[in-house]
Amino acid sequence: TSSFSSGQTKPASIKMFIRGRPITMYIPSNILNYEELRMDLPSQKLDLDWVYGYRGRDCRANLYLLPSGEAVYFIACVVVLYHISNQTQRHYQKHTDCVRCLAIHPDKVRVASGQTAGVDKDGKPLQPFVHIWDSKTLVTLQQIGLGTFERGVGALAFSSSDAGTFLCVIDDSNEHMLSVWDWNKNIKHVEVKSTNEAVLGVDFSPTDTNNIISCGKSHVYFWTLSACTLTKKQGIFGKYKKPKFVLCFVFSLTGDVLTGDSEGNILTWGKSATFQIMKQTRAHEGSVFTMCILQGGAILSGGGKDRKVIRWSADLAPERECEIPEKFGAVRTIADVDGEELLVGTTRNAILRGTFSDGFVAIVQGHVDEMWGLATHPTQNIFLTCGNDRQVCVWNAEDHKLDWCTTLEVREVTENELWVVLDLQTKEVVSDLTDGNEQLSVMRYSPDGSFLAVGSHDNFIYIYNVTEGGRRYTRFGKCTGHSSFITHLDWSKDGKYIMSNSGDYEILYCKASKDREWASYTCVLGFHVMGVWLEGSDGTDINALCRSHSESMVAVADDFCKVHLFQYPCPKPKAPSYKYEGHGSHVTNVRFTHNDSHLLSMGGKDTCILQWRVKGAGTGDHSKEHLASSSSVCSSSSSPVNGT
Repeated sequence: TSSFSSGQTKPASIKMFIRGRPITMYIPSNILNYEELRMDLPSQKLDLDWVYGYRGRDCRANLYLLPSGEAVYFIACVVVLYHISNQTQRHYQKHTDCVRCLAIHPDKVRVASGQTAGVDKDGKPLQPFVHIWDSKTLVTLQQIGLGTFERGVGALAFSSSDAGTFLCVIDDSNEHMLSVWDWNKNIKHVEVKSTNEAVLGVDFSPTDTNNIISCGKSHVYFWTLSACTLTKKQGIFGKYKKPKFVLCFVFSLTGDVLTGDSEGNILTWGKSATFQIMKQTRAHEGSVFTMCILQGGAILSGGGKDRKVIRWSADLAPERECEIPEKFGAVRTIADVDGEELLVGTTRNAILRGTFSDGFVAIVQGHVDEMWGLATHPTQNIFLTCGNDRQVCVWNAEDHKLDWCTTLEVREVTENELWVVLDLQTKEVVSDLTDGNEQLSVMRYSPDGSFLAVGSHDNFIYIYNVTEGGRRYTRFGKCTGHSSFITHLDWSKDGKYIMSNSGDYEILYCKASKDREWASYTCVLGFHVMGVWLEGSDGTDINALCRSHSESMVAVADDFCKVHLFQYPCPKPKAPSYKYEGHGSHVTNVRFTHNDSHLLSMGGKDTCILQWRVKGAGTGDHSKEHLASSSSVCSSSSSPVNGT
């Protein structure tokens, strides 16, 4: 709806409704006919360039090495193929929600990946499935289980004695249904309830497709497939202590089954004794999280509490061991490179590469808890991230590397309101201050760096004078007027005004600022970004947005795992956009690099950072740019910065 001022021939403002509340947007003077403005798709598009992170925290079966020299692993909705020596990535992007597990076909080319169910934007559950795809071409060969699996796919395995004809899948339903598929023909041969307890792993016997083993909470099951019927035999622990969890297992070259458990033991189940326990080997302090068998029959095991990787002879005599540095967490999974070199996935979302002799270095790292903070460097291809894990990470967008990372200390008294200034070169804290008595949600330097604005959950924006090259901060004043917590803020190009949004969406706008030009545009509510909102939005659907430096496009992070790219300005409803998938959680932030060559997006709980390459037209035509850089909104707190 439009409202007209008296004596004018064009509307002075337009109303936007969120949760039924009207928000008045003032139309800039240089827009002569709002109704005739055209909303087009942006002239640029995005391509996934790099994926930062690895899901080791809560997933197994998540790291393998292909003969191509690529490590294959996953995070969020993307399966990553990372060429270790070339340091390049390819991406399998056909999943619609978070990937949970992987299996490699005996031909070492085809891959099966299972995903969780997820929900659509209306909160309705979507169906999980397994994709089988070619790792050379990234072509999907088969989709199985749609409509069969519930909640998600927890574990899967290819058969190996028959050239990988069958695929065994265990879903995340209450009964953890176990099904066996002729995957090439998409035929389900058999399906049976496995257990109400958590299931952590499944595999076929390497010598007999009719024998399947599964393990998990308080159990190991030996399954026999006969005439399309699966029969289950429970592993009996007898005189040995029954572990809370059987976490992993491997088949020895003699056909015995070795299980690793939460007691730190490796149990040998003898094939000849119809899978009775023959031997208990004390292996690790804490849990045995993973095992893998080497070509000659030697065994590798990875520990939880002790963080050790141990190499055992075929008859379980310890041969070599090393300890993973504490900062990487426990050993989640091990992939053999060449019998000497190993890849180790850890519970703190790192992938390490190394040997027993030389130790291990990280080749993939990431956050381990929900992420919200993201900033790009004004002149270099560097970006910063931070999250609930209290880590501040500095990344190089060109080398795709974590440059450095520091964990901020928590001070119990001022946990919420403390803020610190770090020196990018020395990595040291050069200043720490406190504001208000509630958490701080947004910070931004003025264009010339002489002021810092700090938005708080106490509804105020605190303004600081910045001197001594960013090392000294003195309180200059505070902006008042919001009746809810501050969510976003931007400075005007002259550094005299602030535009801000707050959590109640009852924003007060001042007409005087409608033609002001803004140095950045991250406020999610404003005339120039009205069109990014869907009809019926509840006001929390968009977590962040960012205008490009060229002022020709705006990227949007939404609550439905999507990144959108709109043209800028975008002041009319139902504006078209390109939509990009990859995140498996609400997208919490987006930022363009200094020269608009790339866009960075972060998923909250998926702990994944996606780097997108911007393709297409350059900066756009200049008439558009002039319109783009003027703005209509400033909240009640966007009075001049004058120390009040």
